[in-house]
Amino acid sequence: MKAAVMHSFGSPLVIQTLPDPQPGAGEIVVDVIATRVLPYMNEVISGARQYSLNLPLAPGVGAIGRVRSIGPDATRIAPGDWVFCDPTVRSRDDADSPDIMLQGLTAPSEGAQRLQAHFRHGSFAERMLMPLENAVRLGELDEAQAARWCALSTLLVPYGGLLAAGLQPGQTALISGATGNFGSAGVAVALAMGASRVVAPGRNRAALAALEHRFGSRIVTVALGEDDSENTARMRAAAGAPIDVVLDLLPPLPDSRAVRAAAMAVRAHGTVVLMGGLRVGLELPYDHLMRNCITVRGQFMYPRNAPARLAALIRSGMLSLDHFEPVRFALDDIDAAIAHAADNSGPFRLTVVTPSSIAST
Repeated sequence: MKAAVMHSFGSPLVIQTLPDPQPGAGEIVVDVIATRVLPYMNEVISGARQYSLNLPLAPGVGAIGRVRSIGPDATRIAPGDWVFCDPTVRSRDDADSPDIMLQGLTAPSEGAQRLQAHFRHGSFAERMLMPLENAVRLGELDEAQAARWCALSTLLVPYGGLLAAGLQPGQTALISGATGNFGSAGVAVALAMGASRVVAPGRNRAALAALEHRFGSRIVTVALGEDDSENTARMRAAAGAPIDVVLDLLPPLPDSRAVRAAAMAVRAHGTVVLMGGLRVGLELPYDHLMRNCITVRGQFMYPRNAPARLAALIRSGMLSLDHFEPVRFALDDIDAAIAHAADNSGPFRLTVVTPSSIAST
């Protein structure tokens, strides 16, 4: 099979031929029809993100494909099925605290690196070997739809955060980082889950106006200033009701001020979920959290049943993929695809590589 292989951090990917993978028990091989390119994939390859990868490997995270071959213990899935390739690979020998890797992206622990040693290659390849349980059946698809279904990978991250927060229909959610790639997807997911109102703070006024135009009266935007306490007050006032859930999806920032300002806007007995890229400490007032019974929790990715549940939400029409307009690249043009993704990282932008069947545009 043809794949785009990463040999060292800071070097371009190399298109080369790798042996075709063969599934064993508990495994599956998928023909990759389309795969998303993360907006920050250039930072992964350069080493700026400091992700743990055992090189060489073909990177790439999440894909839409068709089942090529299955191991002997598959009972429902069959060759030819359309599937989402869930990159969140969990070890099978500890149900309470499994090691987790993101296939083709990062293996942040010793146990996760053992998983990566076997399920080494990601989706920048014509075929992928993956755990059987990570292939999520999608039902019938027209091949031309595969690129747009790559948005499932983007939508799943905020969906996991909102599930962790226990968002209920009729509640008010605040998406911190709403003008970014994952944050804007979080706005769409929160509305699809039944939020009566979504508060979307940010500094990019044009992006905020575009969100209002796209989603109408159920979203209210807040232009942030330099005073943190004033920003918190603006968010609370804009909500028009107590904010039940705060989901942080901000990218790596030099300080935690924006995260803290949003977290402080949640109501008493509310929940704050941290899913962003902050790499510095976050200080929150102990007395305020204790007296107001506020839950603060971290969330990495999403539960195992989330992809199927989110796919059903899309199939129902409650969450539309029409928000996303994919730009496609062939696997041979992987460098151009990575550069395009970095330069077009805003709301509902989707850069897609199509290793199999679909020609680039």
